[in-house]
Amino acid sequence: MSATLVSISDLHFSWGGSREIFSGVDLKIPAGKITAIMGPSGTGKTTLLRLIGGQLKPVSGSIQFQGQEIPKLNRKALYQARRSMGMLFQSGALLTDLSVFENIAFPIREHYSFSEPMIRDLVLMKLELVGLRGARDLMPSELSGGMARRVALARATVMDPVLMMYDEPFTGLDPVTLGTIVSLIKELNQALGLTSIVVSHDIHETFSIADYVCILSEGKIVAAGSPDELQKLDSEFVHQFVNGIPDGPMPFHYPAEEFSKDLLGSDL
Repeated sequence: MSATLVSISDLHFSWGGSREIFSGVDLKIPAGKITAIMGPSGTGKTTLLRLIGGQLKPVSGSIQFQGQEIPKLNRKALYQARRSMGMLFQSGALLTDLSVFENIAFPIREHYSFSEPMIRDLVLMKLELVGLRGARDLMPSELSGGMARRVALARATVMDPVLMMYDEPFTGLDPVTLGTIVSLIKELNQALGLTSIVVSHDIHETFSIADYVCILSEGKIVAAGSPDELQKLDSEFVHQFVNGIPDGPMPFHYPAEEFSKDLLGSDL
């Protein structure tokens, strides 16, 4: 039984006090494993990552990371906790005015007073892991989309985080680059002893690397287990989501009055 790195209990969150996103989410992220957070669009998957990282605060509930209650940390303590977190944004979010080398060196310079030779060694080691050591002097505008994603991955891991969070890491990639990113996530998790949370809509790629999968819907975790367990689960909702069936518990049609009445007009 793996230890728990992130523990979420009875989490409630809403936008503007009206649009409820989470209504009692309970979730445990096991250390050393890859946990996928999946679900229909608009269910709050990225929002959950932002809550774990302390960018947002819940209305109520508990979010513990390494035993610390994230929503209750002051700015200094939260800043310290984030040193143990890495985040791969969907867009990559590279700093456009800095070279590949300086993008990866940026977090080190921000947090530590290391010597330039040490910074150089750390950056080159991370670039070697993602296969881009030779691209160190390129600018972000000179990178392909896949290369930019790999540079962002090197930057996210340069501080040797305990927890890595991936927000839609497979979106918009060609098949070769997609396969590369899938392999890198799994290999880095094993080689660096990471715990990973992957938010994604891509069933095949996510199921191929995830140890556990949690499916969000209507503010709660509606199913959880290994990919094999979910595929065998007797649930119409899970079956529809995993197999991409257009209609089912998640209806194709947005709620509306009867079509014939709407077409003829309510006054006829």
